[in-house]
Amino acid sequence: MKGKLIIFSAPSGSGKTTIVKRLLASDLKLEFSISACSRQKRESEVDGKDYYFLSPEAFKEKIERNEFLEWEEVYPGSYYGTLLSELNRIWENGNHVVFDVDVVGGANLKEKFNKDAMAIFVMPPSIQHLEERLRGRQTESEETLKKRLDKATQELTYVDKFDEIVVNDDLDLAVEESYQIVKSFIE
Repeated sequence: MKGKLIIFSAPSGSGKTTIVKRLLASDLKLEFSISACSRQKRESEVDGKDYYFLSPEAFKEKIERNEFLEWEEVYPGSYYGTLLSELNRIWENGNHVVFDVDVVGGANLKEKFNKDAMAIFVMPPSIQHLEERLRGRQTESEETLKKRLDKATQELTYVDKFDEIVVNDDLDLAVEESYQIVKSFIE
């Protein structure tokens, strides 16, 4: 069975991962596509659950062997991508693939899969709200925070490449809106 693809993208800190986790726990037949990345694992993260953590060298080898559906160098030396083996694994389970990817990756996936994919852009209410959320995480240095906010401003220019926009100023409403969008798409 080849299922459909549901793509969630947003600037970092917009709440997309929380929305995705709630949808995965719902009654929809969804399964999370675990991305590969070359960054260091955070203390709370689990390899093979949150990401497939690869060294930059191993990541580049997989690029050369065409093992990625899509990939991007998000920051210098920091790669993220979707392994083709992930799609096959999920479809073999009889589920639809859910992506939680950066904005460029989401736009690329939508372009590649067109009508087989629903691309949802999770929008922060404002850049100010986004900054407050990122500061609230207390995981970023001031320099990293500035980079993320600059990137978020640039990422907002991609919004027209997505099928739906969900503004996350109330998490429960954003989850419900996302649920209805996905349910309509996969039925």
